[in-house]
Amino acid sequence: MPAKNPSSTIPVFCCLLAAILWGLLWYPLRVLEQAGLPGLWATLIIYISALVPVLPWFWKERSGLVQHALPVFMIGIFAGWTNLAFILAVLEGTVVRVLLLFYLAPVWTILLGWWVLKERLSLRAWCSIVVALAGTGFMLWSPDIGIPFPQSRADFLAISSGMAFSVTNVVIRKSGDLPMILKMGPAWCGVIVMSLAGIVFISSPAPGLSWMALMLAVVVGCAGMIIMTYCAQYGVTHLPLYRSAVIFMFEVFVGAVSAALLTDEAITSRELGGGILIMLAAWITAGDSAGLKNMHVSVSNKAAT
Repeated sequence: MPAKNPSSTIPVFCCLLAAILWGLLWYPLRVLEQAGLPGLWATLIIYISALVPVLPWFWKERSGLVQHALPVFMIGIFAGWTNLAFILAVLEGTVVRVLLLFYLAPVWTILLGWWVLKERLSLRAWCSIVVALAGTGFMLWSPDIGIPFPQSRADFLAISSGMAFSVTNVVIRKSGDLPMILKMGPAWCGVIVMSLAGIVFISSPAPGLSWMALMLAVVVGCAGMIIMTYCAQYGVTHLPLYRSAVIFMFEVFVGAVSAALLTDEAITSRELGGGILIMLAAWITAGDSAGLKNMHVSVSNKAAT
């Protein structure tokens, strides 16, 4: 791996660009939905468009599919659900709420690392877990139910997306060094397979597409998804982990501002308070030198999903 260079402006720019694009991804998805392209169909077209241009590189590494068959298969399942659930969540739920619930992923990664990889947790890591769970409970607490539980399908999708993201991170960490294409390709294939399965399961008819809608979906996949992936991976490779982790939090800010400007979504006081706690927990985790290894894959492999 190339040496990390904390003073370079190019990796910082790449991380910022990736965070901005991820924070804006919800908008073209909703435009496509309004144009008559439902979430499952939009996801299918976007990820096919992302996969096709990289197939030659994927083919060159085909021998690694046999060598790493189990982790590649698991990446396909869990990374596939990460992407599909996240897209469906931002289509159904409030943008900021979905982003915040997804950003519990570093907490799940730390817990899985402790349980599966037997990694020792620092006091700051435990504090970040407590703070994040407190923020989640504050956001999800319902006066009627009284216990913190997902209050909508979007909540469930956002939380499960973050959890699947964390499982993917642990699988990749246990599998050793995988070529980048063997993280991207299976992840995108998993999204495609799951989207197709969802379409068949709910018997979703093929939508009548305009050329404009189809071209937008192809551009989001072929250009946007590949750029987001490459920029995130390049930035994390060339920056100290704590810097890239903090920079990627800019995604939540971009999502909040864009949603405020482009929709009528309002952030409730409960979401604001819980969100502050969740972001504080992410900040604590990113700055914990003893727990940085636990977050390494959680941040760096956002590119792979």
